[in-house]
Amino acid sequence: MSAPTLPSSSQSSQQSAERAAVLDTAGASDVPLTTSDRVRGSFAGAGRAVAPFAGPVAKVLKYLSLVVACLFALTPLVTIFMASFKTDEEYRTSGPLDAPKSWFNFHNFAVAFTQGDMLRGFMNTTIILVVSIVGTVLIGAMTAYAIDRFDFRGKKLVVFAFLLATLVPGVTTQVATFQIVNALGVFNTRMSAILLFMGTDIVSIYIFLQFMRSIPKALDEAAMLDGANRVTIFTRIVFPLLKPAIATVVIIKGIAVYNEFYIPFLYMPSSDLGVISTSLFRFKGPFGAQWEVISAGTILVIIPTLIVFLALQRFIYNGLTSGATK
Repeated sequence: MSAPTLPSSSQSSQQSAERAAVLDTAGASDVPLTTSDRVRGSFAGAGRAVAPFAGPVAKVLKYLSLVVACLFALTPLVTIFMASFKTDEEYRTSGPLDAPKSWFNFHNFAVAFTQGDMLRGFMNTTIILVVSIVGTVLIGAMTAYAIDRFDFRGKKLVVFAFLLATLVPGVTTQVATFQIVNALGVFNTRMSAILLFMGTDIVSIYIFLQFMRSIPKALDEAAMLDGANRVTIFTRIVFPLLKPAIATVVIIKGIAVYNEFYIPFLYMPSSDLGVISTSLFRFKGPFGAQWEVISAGTILVIIPTLIVFLALQRFIYNGLTSGATK
């Protein structure tokens, strides 16, 4: 007689699984369903029924919210743009969103540019903007390099002080700031705005610090082995690698300086030192009832910022995210 053949391990496991499935099915038929089980089952069925429609509805709502937000943002700009091409009579007799009769009516722009003294405003703004941006980039990059590369006593306290400075509203410190500016003898000069723009920008330091942490310290160590000092390492190795962060700071700081009104209005009250924002504000006086001319002046102020932002917006996003990961 031949010896009995033993079942293999795979066959025994398959048989065990089949027996367990049969027992589970038989046992489940004997277990009564509670009310909560029925409620959960009904909700699950309803969810499966709604699932095919939930995706398209959510997509429609998402784009609808974006369209509504764009309308809220663009309607004031379109209204000002329409008004800048209208005559005085046409502005008083037409609606805010009505198109002008002639799109080649540039008389309002000529009046705004010549009689509004905007050329001087653009010149003062350019001087303050260039000097402030250069100083902000140098101060921010050197501060971030010192914080990231050097270990010194009170380092965490310095970083916390920078963070605390961003949380304090600038209006609460204007009395002390004005006294300091007046004591330095730079009140009613361009230097007052330049110093405030360079010395109060904590955000640029954090942008440089975020990107600085993605630059390996091995580059510094290799340069030091070749005999380079800290100044050489910063100027020839680290600073050129900060181009994305520099582009971000230049764009953000440039737009902020260009649109700033409070600092030039308070610290440079002379009409000869008017920047583009204060020139537009003073321009409202003699032409207070001619809103079509004021609209043209507003468009002249908006156009440079809009062009720069649309042309360089990708550098803003790339610079903000390039140092987020190592």
